[in-house]
Amino acid sequence: MRDMLGHVARAQQPLVSGAIRGIFTATTAAEARERLGQVAEQLRVHAPKVAALLEDAEADLLAFYAFPAEHWPKLRSTNPLERVNREIGRRSDVVGIFPNDAALLRLAGMLLLEQNDEWLVGRRYLSESSMALVMATNHPRAPAFCESVSFVT
Repeated sequence: MRDMLGHVARAQQPLVSGAIRGIFTATTAAEARERLGQVAEQLRVHAPKVAALLEDAEADLLAFYAFPAEHWPKLRSTNPLERVNREIGRRSDVVGIFPNDAALLRLAGMLLLEQNDEWLVGRRYLSESSMALVMATNHPRAPAFCESVSFVT
């Protein structure tokens, strides 16, 4: 969204953000594709670069619709990733200068392990039942995606 808004004037940003947000409220992938086409057509007059970017990124923008609907709110946003990156930045700023690259990797690795444990035990990011659904349906992305996910029973 930030990338798209960077290509339009400040006065156009509410129009563009509202139009793009509407794409992600669709209840099916087909509806989302239809909305994306309509939004791109609407924006072609006011923001041609944004319209072209939306059309080029259609597969990436709507990829989360291939997963169960329970996963959509978590997959369509990069907020968790951005939060982890900010935490790594915040903690590394406190240290200031690292004696070597390995020290930085240890700190970042520790934070990532801590986040993984929190998602597995504390507030499951993706539930075991929804992941089982992905595995059971032989989803094309399931093997690569699920190999990196461990389940706590």
